[in-house]
Parts: sequence; structure tokens; C-alpha cells
Amino acid sequence: MKPTKILVIGAGGQIGSELTPALRERYGADNVIAADIKTDICEKVLNEGPFELMDCMDEHRLIEVVIKHSITRVYHLVALLSAVGEHKPLLAWNINVGSLMNVLEIARELHLSVFIPSSIGAFGPSTPKKNTPQDTLMRPATIYGITKVCGEMLGDYYFKKFGVDTRGLRYPGIISNVTMPGGGTTDYAVEIFYHALQKGSFTCYLHENTYLDMMYMPDAIKAAIEIMEADPDKLVHRNAYNVSAMSFSPKDLFTEIKKHIPEFSMDYRIDPVKQEIADSWPDNMDDSAARNEWNWDHDYDLAKMTEDMINVLKEKSSPEEKQS
Repeated sequence: MKPTKILVIGAGGQIGSELTPALRERYGADNVIAADIKTDICEKVLNEGPFELMDCMDEHRLIEVVIKHSITRVYHLVALLSAVGEHKPLLAWNINVGSLMNVLEIARELHLSVFIPSSIGAFGPSTPKKNTPQDTLMRPATIYGITKVCGEMLGDYYFKKFGVDTRGLRYPGIISNVTMPGGGTTDYAVEIFYHALQKGSFTCYLHENTYLDMMYMPDAIKAAIEIMEADPDKLVHRNAYNVSAMSFSPKDLFTEIKKHIPEFSMDYRIDPVKQEIADSWPDNMDDSAARNEWNWDHDYDLAKMTEDMINVLKEKSSPEEKQS
């Protein structure tokens, strides 16, 4: 049996910056190769294991890296996010779908397993917003969502047609204390913590009662690892599972942060593009398929996540941290 050799494409992004070190800790640093289009990324990703400078749109370079490192599993994390994609739809299509096709074709030829992240963005205004089912109507209203539905279907196609071991998750909004926001609709839930600690106030671009499914990054990493390690015989849905942890509104998050920072204040200046996108997404997803088929369970709720975010960001901004 071949050893597991993992390639993380987009290793410098929001998920990759934390998934790559977690995979290296689990499988050994030499067995997890980070790849990104740039080198100004997280130092742990760049320096604590193999790194390859790579444009995932370059299929020849991708094949070269896969063969060089005897890769058996790929985490394909490259994507242009929702709000950015609305301004650059052609670029979003080319990156989100074109790069995935490159990976899937190489996976077909070289017998690789592939992790394909999807998103709540794959749903649309006609999808049930409450307890959104695993299998339901999906007609997204953004180019980002369209590419994610396409990615799910491509994963199913390559599995059924060619036997490629594709697996995926429909992530909710992800909250990280490592990387800064990158143009997603749910990014307010990360920005708010920095503003609360550094400025004592925050202007939110979504209405106060806009509920969205959310997840703390440690749970997102846990889910990405567990789905790829799950027994394939028990996976019915594969591409892609709803995974959920918490659902809250800007008002709920503000109230929770105020328990730790009583002087914190927040007002609202609605961004119509982001609000329209948020209104088309689920309030919360039914993730019972993931829980039943591969025992998914989250560790962080709103209160636990808020406390941890504040503690970590305070530690990062301390004089000792700045000098190190």
C-alpha cells in the first residue's frame, strides 16, 4: 500500500494556512506538500515542510509536482470568493472550475483522491433557508455559487464515470484567527473581532438579523481531515456534505463579544451586493447525512468560538508576541 502523500493546493489561503500544519502534524511534515501561486504566505506553511510555487491553472506544472512528490491525495482549495467573484465573473469561472478540471483529469490518470470544498454559496434564493436539506433545489444567484454547484457535479461525475475518489463538504462561513478575510460575504464575522479589539467599534455591512451558518476554523479543519479518512463504503453523498456548527446573526455575535468587551459598539452600513448574497443563503443547514455517514460532530458553538477568538487575538497583539 502506497504511503499517503498529500498536496495542498492554495495552501496559503484561509483554509490552507491552518489545514496544512494540521495535516503535517498528522501525517508527517515531509508527506504534506504545500503549493501556492505566491510565497508571501503563512510562515509555517512555507518553511515547515515541502513547498512548491505553482499556478494551478498550469496543468503541466501540476503534473510535474504530483509526479515529483508521488502524490496520492489532493486538497484543492483554490477559489475566488463570493463578493470578489461578482465583480470578476469570468475570472471566477476560470479559476474555480478550470483549476478543478486540471486536478480531476490528473487524478483520473494517476489514481489520486481529491478533496473538493463546496459552500453554502451553492444554494440559492429558492432553496429552503431553515434546516436546509442535504438534497434540495440548488439554483445559486452568484457566479461563486454556480462554480460550486459545478464543482460538486464534476466530483460526482469523475467518481461515477472514472472511479476517482472525490469527496467534499459544503462549508458554512468560516471564522479564522490566522488569516485575514479574502472577499467573502461572511467575512464580517472575522473582521468584527479585529475591530472590537483594536478600535472598540465596528460598522457591519449586513442587517443585524441576517442569520447565516458559521463554523470556527478548528472544526473546518477537523471536517476536512475526517471526510478524507472516512470509510468509502459508508459514503452515500460524497460531493458534498452539509456540515454545520452554529447559526447566528450580526446582532447575536455583537452581543456575545460585548460579554468580553463591554465597551464595544456596532452600527450598520448595508452593502447591497453582500446583503443580497447573504439573503440567498441558508440560515442553517441540516448536516445529519454527515453525522450519520461518517460521524461528523462540531466542537465549537458561538460562545466557545467567541471566547477563543478573543483570547488568541489578544495574545497575538501582546508586546511579547510582537517582539518574537
